Amino acid sequence: MDSILYFYQYTIYFYSFAITAFYLFLMISSYFMIERIKVRYTKIEADLLLDLPEIAPPISIVAPAYNEEVIIIDNVNSLLSMNYPNFEVIIVNDGSKDKTLDLLIENFDLEETAFPYIEKVRCRPVKRVYKSVNPKFKRLLVVDKINGGTKADAMNAGVNIANYDYFINTDVDCILDQDTLTKIILPVLDSKVEVIAVGATMRMSNGCEVEHGVMKRVSPPKAMIPTFQETEYLRSYLLAKMGWSMFNLIPNVSGGFGLFDKNIVIEAGGYDPLSHAEDMDMTLRMVAFMRENNRKYKIVQIPDTLCWTEGPPTLSVLNRQRTRWGRGLLQIFVVHRKYLFNRKYGRMGWIVLPYALFFEFLAPVIEVIGFLSLIFLLFTNQINFRTFWLMLLYVYLIGITMSLMTISYDLRVKKLYQNYSEYLKLVLFSSLEAIIYHPLIVFFSLKGYWQFLTRRNFSWGAMTRQGFSKQTPTTKTV
Repeated sequence: MDSILYFYQYTIYFYSFAITAFYLFLMISSYFMIERIKVRYTKIEADLLLDLPEIAPPISIVAPAYNEEVIIIDNVNSLLSMNYPNFEVIIVNDGSKDKTLDLLIENFDLEETAFPYIEKVRCRPVKRVYKSVNPKFKRLLVVDKINGGTKADAMNAGVNIANYDYFINTDVDCILDQDTLTKIILPVLDSKVEVIAVGATMRMSNGCEVEHGVMKRVSPPKAMIPTFQETEYLRSYLLAKMGWSMFNLIPNVSGGFGLFDKNIVIEAGGYDPLSHAEDMDMTLRMVAFMRENNRKYKIVQIPDTLCWTEGPPTLSVLNRQRTRWGRGLLQIFVVHRKYLFNRKYGRMGWIVLPYALFFEFLAPVIEVIGFLSLIFLLFTNQINFRTFWLMLLYVYLIGITMSLMTISYDLRVKKLYQNYSEYLKLVLFSSLEAIIYHPLIVFFSLKGYWQFLTRRNFSWGAMTRQGFSKQTPTTKTV
């Protein structure tokens, strides 16, 4: 027993050292990437696209909607208000049972139209396509289809309908910055290598002020759980993904917001309706397609906050979301196990997936085993408390440092909150994250692994939408 404990202690020591080294590496890489992008993509380049619309590639915005009557009108108005010369908005009504479709028809003067629908990637049948008879909404297309049970199926219908070579994958509950399309397309135009996807920073819309679908004031969430998520999201995008982007190692472009090359998505087979991590699944299959066809590629991350999404407002909704993410992560390694340590797939096989396996998938397992070992050592009086508190403080301070650096990076990109006191709120919640929020995430992740292994509860669950005005909440899949 003693030899097992010693082995585990040394394993934890080297594991902790490795993950700390990775975080430090990503933190430094992220800083240089943020500075590089701030210099390369300025307002001058953005204005050039607006002044010369013929050089601005047209973009399709695809947003699935299921039972979104509370927020649908504001959010469609938000998508239609993009400051960009060439774009279309495609809303995929995925068999909503509420008034989502009726509200769209009424508010945007929609009429059913003949549309040359070609199924390039598989999805549940499309029943009809609507266009507006009002010139004010000429960019809007609404697709009414049979419910497919997942966002991936609805996205495939949107990809089939999309007229342009690039599309935005977003959620209809998201609020996009009005300069989103200009900022997200610049890395594509600037690159000599084919850019297959571009991601940007997402954050919580909970607590923000939105008027007619336009973000008027950015504020931190008022509720506890979304506030923890605000810091978590910023750390994920500004520290991790920005750091990985320096070496073209981004593991996934978020399913909540991202720009994709439509033709590569189609060649890779479209979104997998059976996947519970459809964003990572799609990114990996796009990379695999490029590698199998010996084509150079880039996936780019920009630091700008371009998308605000409504985060889980309650513990029960967070539970449903994170257990699905846990199922999805394990599913990735089962479905795409052939990519792992396979030199045919280059850095994806040798860096991206091994990192995800050892430092994301196994992290909750190791943490729980470590906690149980700690309890055993406490009961058997085998803990040296002189070093115990120092090690605990070291781990705690590493986490705090990462969060503080992330917040400073956010300020460096653009000060979105009006008051520094609001940033102090993020600092306070960062100091409590390891004690309150992180244990919940570990538990929900392990619950998701167990559900996948036992083939239980594979439904997507529902998320209560509170919207941006005082209306009756509704639910959607998460």
